[in-house]
Amino acid sequence: MVGKLLVRGMLAGIAAGLLTFAFARVAGEPAVDQAISFEEKAAAARGEAPEPELVSRETQAGLGLLTGVVVYGAAFGGLFALTFAYAYGRVGRLGARALSATLAAGAFIALVIVPNLKYPANPPSVGDPETIGMRTGLFFLMIAISLAALVFSLKVRRRAVARVGQWNAAIIGGAVYVAIIAAVQLSMPVINEVPRTFPATLLWHFRIAAIGMQLIIWTTIGLLFGWLVERDERAQLRAGGAERSAFP
Repeated sequence: MVGKLLVRGMLAGIAAGLLTFAFARVAGEPAVDQAISFEEKAAAARGEAPEPELVSRETQAGLGLLTGVVVYGAAFGGLFALTFAYAYGRVGRLGARALSATLAAGAFIALVIVPNLKYPANPPSVGDPETIGMRTGLFFLMIAISLAALVFSLKVRRRAVARVGQWNAAIIGGAVYVAIIAAVQLSMPVINEVPRTFPATLLWHFRIAAIGMQLIIWTTIGLLFGWLVERDERAQLRAGGAERSAFP
């Protein structure tokens, strides 16, 4: 059962990666090209020689991007399927589609929205190369804290259900999550390496495209995976009904 779910999760992730690639080519890559052009002009104005291009821009925006998003989608689709397998039947009476959509929404908030509120994505030409390790570490630390806070808030909600009911317990759990994240984000260091001369509109378009890519990935995984699981369940029910009718 888990193996079948894992395969379906990876298939949903691959489909999500293909859709994300199409979106990125239209909405994301033009912003990247403009950001690179801005950096090249700034370097030329400072009298710096252009850096050698190890991988052509065409390959980066084509095969490289396609490989990256498809592998990313397949990996997270598999992890999503394992999480679904653990939660299915343990989280209330949610059906396959409802649980899949709920998990995908939670993943999008915890893995994408919350970390990007503190450390939003920047174009490749923005930032100090010497701080990339620190910035990457802080970003993944924010993801880990967000996931831990989400698990803790769900436990708080589950314990509060018996006392205050489902609706109020959900509000309490959500408030706990928001409070933890707000406190953590206020305490973590601020990193703002965007040059003042960098076009604000370009930066905005790039960040919106980055969020849009993640939204497509998690929406596709949540909806497609739930549909695949529900379709299999219906097929099994029909097969079971046929067997019972064949042996009265």
